[in-house]
Amino acid sequence: MDMSVKPYALTVAVEPAFVPEQSNPAKQQFVFAYTVRITNIGAHPVQVISRHWIITDGDQAQQEVRGLGVVGQQPLLAPGETFEYTSGCPLTTPVGTMRGSYHCVGENGVPFDLDIPEFVLAMPRTLH
Repeated sequence: MDMSVKPYALTVAVEPAFVPEQSNPAKQQFVFAYTVRITNIGAHPVQVISRHWIITDGDQAQQEVRGLGVVGQQPLLAPGETFEYTSGCPLTTPVGTMRGSYHCVGENGVPFDLDIPEFVLAMPRTLH
């Protein structure tokens, strides 16, 4: 079997949003929500086991977040199934980025990592 071809295929789409009601720019508190959609486009079930995020603020300060599951769950995605969740991220700057990966396991027990491309967290600019 050609090991370069993965029998598992997942897609990840992320929609970030600024949360003004939880933010306080005067105190350098900027809260962002992000909604993640993980879709199994492969032929076999896949389970999301853990997450790893690299969060970078506007001053280039980085923090890493690792943990089991996503929002307290380890979703098992059948072929064609989508799992969607919303989480949050506080920053001390009005702009930042997030990127990371999910550690997954296919139904054959073989683990693999799914990269999450970098996305931007940005407070919308308002005109006065």
